[in-house]
Amino acid sequence: MKLSRITLVLVALVVFDALLIVSGVMSALATLLTISIVGFGIFQLSRMILRKSHVIWRLRNRLMVTYLFIGAVPIVLILALAYCGAWIVVGQVATYLVGSELQRRAAVLENPARFLSRSKPVERPEMVRQLAPLMRDREPGLQILVTGDQTFRYPENNNVDAPPDGWRDFTGIVYKGGRFYCMSFVRGTAAQALVLVPLAPDLLANLVPGIGALNLSNHSAPGSSLNGRLSGSVPPAYNAFDSEFIWYNPVEVAEWSHPNTRENAELAVITRPSAVLAVVFGGSVEFAQITLVAFVVIAALLAVVELFSVLIGVTMTRTITGAVHNLYEGTLRIGRGDFSHRIPVKGNDQLAALGTSFNQMSRQLEVLLAVAREKERLQSELAIASEVQNQLFPRRAPPTRTIQLLGACEPARSVSGDYYDYLCLPNGSLAFAIGDVAGKGISAALLMASIQSIMRTQLAAGVPMAATVGTAAGRPVPHFSTASVVAQLNRQLYENTSPEKYATFFFGLYDENSRILTYTNAGHLSPLLICEGNVQPLEVTGTVVGIFPAVSYEEKTIPFHRGDMLIAYTDGITEPENAYGEEFGADRLAECVLRNQNREPGEIVAKVMESVKQWSGAPELPDDMTVLIAKGNA
Repeated sequence: MKLSRITLVLVALVVFDALLIVSGVMSALATLLTISIVGFGIFQLSRMILRKSHVIWRLRNRLMVTYLFIGAVPIVLILALAYCGAWIVVGQVATYLVGSELQRRAAVLENPARFLSRSKPVERPEMVRQLAPLMRDREPGLQILVTGDQTFRYPENNNVDAPPDGWRDFTGIVYKGGRFYCMSFVRGTAAQALVLVPLAPDLLANLVPGIGALNLSNHSAPGSSLNGRLSGSVPPAYNAFDSEFIWYNPVEVAEWSHPNTRENAELAVITRPSAVLAVVFGGSVEFAQITLVAFVVIAALLAVVELFSVLIGVTMTRTITGAVHNLYEGTLRIGRGDFSHRIPVKGNDQLAALGTSFNQMSRQLEVLLAVAREKERLQSELAIASEVQNQLFPRRAPPTRTIQLLGACEPARSVSGDYYDYLCLPNGSLAFAIGDVAGKGISAALLMASIQSIMRTQLAAGVPMAATVGTAAGRPVPHFSTASVVAQLNRQLYENTSPEKYATFFFGLYDENSRILTYTNAGHLSPLLICEGNVQPLEVTGTVVGIFPAVSYEEKTIPFHRGDMLIAYTDGITEPENAYGEEFGADRLAECVLRNQNREPGEIVAKVMESVKQWSGAPELPDDMTVLIAKGNA
């Protein structure tokens, strides 16, 4: 009920506004009422849409609302723009005409002032007598003051003061004693001349005859407007569309008491379009009729174009809504998991292309779903592989008397291609190894598992041996050869893996009784031996394993005293780069170990890992990091 009352009031206001427009009475009120009705109507329509959002849920209703805004709102905006444009143009032209005439009136005073400043005292009365009749009508209230060699005034009884010191030559509008003047001040060699004409209301009213009502005021000086009233009057309206306009424009004026300064006064003009056109076209307003006719023609053409656009839009609504409905049904089917659903496609326009794209998306979703399932299965298998690989690494160091041994590996991915291992041999020696398989991921992890299996099989079987030395309980004790072990590993890898698969490998044997370390380095990064604070890299004794079928390897023997430390590592420790592209390097690794050499092997490994990560600063490891530390007991 409330909405219907508002509608009745709105209809009544529309009828009243139409009557005002047709009758031509109170056109300003009619314009204001029209703008108010349009704004109120848009407000009520928006409230209704917000309260009943289900009304525009359907695409067809939304398109109808769109056509309404496309067809009606632009016309209202164009009319408002035309009104504002006319207001701006008419006001700006009117103030320009008045301001230009003010400046011209001031410029007329410059030549008399210049002649008087250069003339002799005896010549000035005659010059003024000749100029006075010419300027009396156009410059009422003319006042002249010449000072310097002799003081001269016109009229003789004027009380004009000489300008304050500091004034240079000036021609324009000046504000003096609460009033505005046209002023020209010229300094000669022997005298200076001042010509003033007060801007009285009558003078302003006749500046541009017929332009309208004028007023000139200075905001910095309250009460400076011309007697607080308008000069002149607004011409009568030519027709119902000939509304009054008021416009303000700044006019540059000088301050009498502040020489050579400028500030803006405000020129106000109240006029009509017909008055401005009459001034511009020499008193004729016929051009105004031509302008209005042209405006009506253009408005009619715009209305026809808008109507044609709405009709085209309505005819295309069914096509658009039909295609959208098919897409909506298709998304519901896809949402229920029916990725085999396809929507019908008709024609070859963009809507048909959209339907084709939707069908392609459905097919791709089917493929992606299958890929996702396969990826989930692989991730599960990868997790199992990672767990299995963790079981392959030694869980704890073997019991030893003269050495502490500890290794750690942090894979860059779920599984690692790095290898380390250590175990006790039947002869009482301690075997340990570290390696780096070429590549990453599952294939590298499988090769790492193969290396561990081969090594443990060889060592458990007790072959190969370089010699049999000593006895234990009446039986010979085997002495393992590191070179023979690595050579046998190379042959088996070459025979059982693809040609591109290889690994670097370091293998060492430590005899606790003699504290002798025997090792073979097959292309691996040189381990660092720290003895009494000195760092010595262990040399490489052969090439990588798995590339060539028959390779001979050498073995080296070094003493391993109390307090000595051996650090074996992979390239994931030394090759990470910082933000400047610098590698961590073996030197920084040695410095880190030396700083922490009095700690336990587990703490040293943790410090090394932490230092590499801080150096890289990367959120993910670029490569597998593996460290193996052997430390002689004191």
